[in-house]
Amino acid sequence: MKENPILTPSQVGQYLKGMMERDWLLSRLMVRGELSNYKMYPSGHHYFTLKDGEGALRCVMFRSDAQSLRFRPENGMQVIATGRVTVFPRDGQYQLYCARLTPEGVGDLALAFEQLKEKLAGEGLFDPSHKQPIPRFPKRIALITSPAGAAVRDMIRIFGARWPLSEVKVIPVRVQGEEAPQEIAAAIQWANLRQVADLLVTGRGGGSMEDLWAFNEEIVARAIYRSEIPVISAVGHEPDVTIADFVADLRASTPSNAAELAVPDQNEIYAALLGDGERLEGAVSVRLARYRQRMERLANSRPMTDPASYFREKRLLLDYQSSCLAHGLRRAAAGQRERLGKLSAALPGSGAQSVAKRRERLNTLAAALDALSPMKVLARGYSIVQQEDGKAVVSIQDVAPGDKLKLTLADGNLDCRVERKHQV
Repeated sequence: MKENPILTPSQVGQYLKGMMERDWLLSRLMVRGELSNYKMYPSGHHYFTLKDGEGALRCVMFRSDAQSLRFRPENGMQVIATGRVTVFPRDGQYQLYCARLTPEGVGDLALAFEQLKEKLAGEGLFDPSHKQPIPRFPKRIALITSPAGAAVRDMIRIFGARWPLSEVKVIPVRVQGEEAPQEIAAAIQWANLRQVADLLVTGRGGGSMEDLWAFNEEIVARAIYRSEIPVISAVGHEPDVTIADFVADLRASTPSNAAELAVPDQNEIYAALLGDGERLEGAVSVRLARYRQRMERLANSRPMTDPASYFREKRLLLDYQSSCLAHGLRRAAAGQRERLGKLSAALPGSGAQSVAKRRERLNTLAAALDALSPMKVLARGYSIVQQEDGKAVVSIQDVAPGDKLKLTLADGNLDCRVERKHQV
């Protein structure tokens, strides 16, 4: 009987590794389980454990395979891992070398879409307050899309039909494949750096979710968000929704719709101008007719047809008022004489002599009062000194150098300023 050979631990590991790699089931294995202990190392390798209620399986996903992940794996997530089971001879532990990892129950692209959408929404990239208005009449439009697709031809045709005044430039990029996101983001940055347009339109025609995936990449979303030039997203057909649609300043259902939203229709503008012109002409005609009627009324008025009549009427009115004034004065003088006669009759003594004496006394008192009048004093060379508030100045203590004073003389006022004070 042949004896079994004596092996070293490493030889046992190599033997088991060879057996597992030759097993067709273990070399093409699909394992369903819950993610646990998920870690990504700086090297780019991913390490995790798949577990169910009764067991666990260690797994590793190398950097080259991890680069194809569309979603962000998280602990507790139910996934399906595809790969091969083998032994790592150094520690004798078997593990699954994962080549593909997909979420269970939903596609990896759909999950990646929702994860990125939630992340960017939390950072405010979809905030309406950040969206810029689309220019009403853009002078230059840059199309960031594939130069060979039907979408760019449709947009150029619509621009030419609707608003040929806009200058349209095409910035060629790939819109599908691994290089597409970087090219689209770089084109948006370059357009902003060079200020090549007033409006950017980025997108492509319809396709599957995989075909449109370049516009779901984070690098494209952040480039659109940072753009100082307004951006219209025009990706796919009406039902297609991408991350770029949420970040862009305006979302168009199709590339053709983007061209319609980007520029006005010249026929509508022309019709609006015609309507405005007709309304303006009508308003001017109405105003001219009103002024014409007013001029006709003025031309037919009496002052224009018989200018002398105005002066005749005013002369008659003046004569009437002069007559009324003279009559009133006569009545006032008669009344005054009548009151004076009654007053003379009521005074004691002879009437004429009493009135003469009283008139003489009145004249004497009036002369004395007139002699005491401030105006007579001012006429003799004196003046009244007042402060700015009107208070009379009676002493030099009432003022200080620099104060403004008002001097009242017999024939007017003087505005003065105190320079110095001299005590008497």
